[in-house]
Amino acid sequence: MYITITAQKMGGNYSQSSADFVGYLEKENEGLEQRDMEHFFNQYGDEISAEDVVKEIDGNTAKLEKHEPRFYSITVSPSKYELRKLQNSSEDLKRYTRELMKDYVASFNREIKGRPVSIDDIKYYAKIEHQRTFKGTDFQVKENQPFATKILQLKTDIRNVQEGRAEGNIKRMKKEITKLESQAPHQQNGKRIVQGMAKDGNQSHIHIIVSRKDASNRFSLSPGSKYKASDVKLNGKTVKRGFDRDKFFEKAEKTFDKTFGYKRNFAETYKARKDFVKNPNLYFAALMKLPANEKALAFKMITKTGLPIVPSIPVSQTQIALRIFKRLRRGAEVAIKSSSIGI
Repeated sequence: MYITITAQKMGGNYSQSSADFVGYLEKENEGLEQRDMEHFFNQYGDEISAEDVVKEIDGNTAKLEKHEPRFYSITVSPSKYELRKLQNSSEDLKRYTRELMKDYVASFNREIKGRPVSIDDIKYYAKIEHQRTFKGTDFQVKENQPFATKILQLKTDIRNVQEGRAEGNIKRMKKEITKLESQAPHQQNGKRIVQGMAKDGNQSHIHIIVSRKDASNRFSLSPGSKYKASDVKLNGKTVKRGFDRDKFFEKAEKTFDKTFGYKRNFAETYKARKDFVKNPNLYFAALMKLPANEKALAFKMITKTGLPIVPSIPVSQTQIALRIFKRLRRGAEVAIKSSSIGI
């Protein structure tokens, strides 16, 4: 599972309205019949209109400065292994979202009028999407890029020959393009994976827009707080502050596992991936101590995420570390820093 929490920006500034982001989330509904559309929902109801979402989020920004986020985006992307446990992607993910947001509020080390933050204190709207496309940052696109560059150059050369600006053998160049297309390491349905290509299979995921201010529009609740859950003295009083992201991510996994009876592999856990960044020796030692069947599944899962483990799996911790550590470390650090579950 991959979870990210981000403050939405337009260029270098925080968005002053949620309209553009809400519009972006409505893209999958274009051209669909009403019965086939996915609507926004929250802890209280379903089929909430995009207009109402914008109105509620934009109207809940009292006393926020321009340099402060108006809202946060939470994206929850279950893995293909997790999605297989769902009977109905839309309804099951709605149910999970409502439980997940209880974990979200429980991760605030804050009090409102002397009590812990509750689910009724937040204003959020969620939407299920079922499509994903390959991005320029995906490892498949990156590793195919050298082939894409050569193909583009050959197509330019062909055009120059056709328009009389150069000489060359067009037939030979087209044959070379066909060869490069087939040699690209990452293919989908016999075609080279490129940026913008729709991903195959079940791609269901969750988008959540959550207001920076609480439902009363009086208190600020920021999951982007630089303070981890802690208590501090302020004007002689003990004040609770912060948001515990580790707690949220770990509870998100446990809630999914409990809700759908999912048995989570070591390689899928947030703790394991965090260990990879903080203490790779501990990560690899734990990986190699797994029972044979769990270890095999772990390696299979790791490979599917784009980590370069060769088909003949090395058996020693040292071999594994040498082959994949340098490449993974940078990507894993980015994932953890951006509050992403998964690598």
